[in-house]
Amino acid sequence: MKKLWFALVAAGFVGAPALQAQTFPTDDPVIRQMWQEGMEDGSRAYEYAQVLMDSIGPRLTGSSGYVRAAEWIESIYESWGVDVERHEYGTWRGWERGITHVDLIEPRVRTLNATMMAWSPGSDGVVETEVIALPQLGSEADFDAWLPQVEGKAVAISFPEPTCRAPESWEEFATPASYERMQQAREDAERSWTSSLLIAAGMQRGNARGAEAAVAQRLEDAGAAAIFRALWSDGWGADKIFDASTEEIATIQLSCEDYGLVARLALNDQAPRVRINAEAEFTGTVPAFNVVATMPGTELPDEYVLLGAHLDSWDGASGATDNGTGTIMMLEAARLLKTAYPSPRRTIIIGHWDAEERGLIGSNNFQADHPEVMDGLQSAFNQDNGTWRIDYIRMMGFQDAGSHFARWFSAIPPEITQHIELDIPGLPESGGSDHMSFLCVPAPSFRFQSNYPDYRQYTWHTGIDTFDKIVFDDLRNNATLAAMVAYMASEDPERVSRDLVVLPASPTGGPMRVSRRTQNFPAIGQWPQCRTPRRSYGN
Repeated sequence: MKKLWFALVAAGFVGAPALQAQTFPTDDPVIRQMWQEGMEDGSRAYEYAQVLMDSIGPRLTGSSGYVRAAEWIESIYESWGVDVERHEYGTWRGWERGITHVDLIEPRVRTLNATMMAWSPGSDGVVETEVIALPQLGSEADFDAWLPQVEGKAVAISFPEPTCRAPESWEEFATPASYERMQQAREDAERSWTSSLLIAAGMQRGNARGAEAAVAQRLEDAGAAAIFRALWSDGWGADKIFDASTEEIATIQLSCEDYGLVARLALNDQAPRVRINAEAEFTGTVPAFNVVATMPGTELPDEYVLLGAHLDSWDGASGATDNGTGTIMMLEAARLLKTAYPSPRRTIIIGHWDAEERGLIGSNNFQADHPEVMDGLQSAFNQDNGTWRIDYIRMMGFQDAGSHFARWFSAIPPEITQHIELDIPGLPESGGSDHMSFLCVPAPSFRFQSNYPDYRQYTWHTGIDTFDKIVFDDLRNNATLAAMVAYMASEDPERVSRDLVVLPASPTGGPMRVSRRTQNFPAIGQWPQCRTPRRSYGN
């Protein structure tokens, strides 16, 4: 065991320091101490991440997991002597996940890879039932004629993928002709399935996910025993797991492989039967809140630097890279600031936002409830896309933001900044994460962005977003970057101007940039507009 542990340390997985900085652009003692604490022997990133992802786990809004995470973070700030409070902005529907266990019992026995979807009712004990699949439909009359068959049965309503082999595997190993035939067959089958979904949903147009939600409700009303759904993430073993749309019966996500198995059995009249035990409890109306820590400014207390990352997560896994890594990045950055820069010039706020996954709700409410912070905001920095090093920051259309970043980066070791591309002056995004809640004011609000394609394919909202996916050298790097940038922004003799670039007359119509390193949301033809904050589950 000791040999294994030391091997992991040597490889950089457990508590090992990053490479020493070869250069410090300045003699700034704060920068040097932050590097020492964050990149060498003082980092707490591994320790914090292990507790958050392994012991506390997922942090669905309205769940006890979210509350436990908040309490843990609050206790850390309190141990440092940093002011921390809950910003209560409304309420949410409380829900607790229990076990999900689904077995195929006919025509053979197999324990299925199954997870009840968020906010789903349970199965009301152990249920044994037949599985049927949505048939090919030509009209609403076809659906109406088929509908009575669902009573008491589990119904598979998602498209069964013909292959769960990752696309890159097909591209590398299949013949071009085989790959082309597979792609064409899949497109044809999915088009037919989506057509049937839309008919069953009573929709003229729309996407499969929206149609599935409507179909699930119709099947629930018709007496179905459970709903089976699947949403593959185009990667080995990676499946998206979102929320249920049923109110009385369990909605269960099956893995790509196991959903395909059950659906094929049903579609080929081989009478699959399953045993379902899915436990869940609705706990009534519960408070909804952000966790907000504050380090008061000594010279300019009414001007603010804001570090942010959302604390909530989906709960199909551990919420490790969405957004446990962002949470730990900002928590560790706060520790570095408290250690090396305990008396900031401007007030530094660290926001751990709730309900980002439900539409940026927590940060949007903070923005609406704290106009004084928005008026005095020097800059906000947000992180929300997994592990890997920060490699891209867009200036979001603020005309002189690039000159500030240039000054800030001039003091930061190039071992950190050499990986980062600055998009100057950039354009605002049409979607994204919590930085959008402040960008709409408009207040200077920027996203620290890491590699997107790998994150989107494998860990974003999937059942394998777990602790083992974290790259700790990069997490230490990112936390140290955040602390250094917050320090430089706090000390900057000038405010970041709110002068904006002239936007194009119409949307660009596609991503501004797509690469192996990062993917960005499309730029838009008008400045993002602030929304009326949503303050409860029902509105």
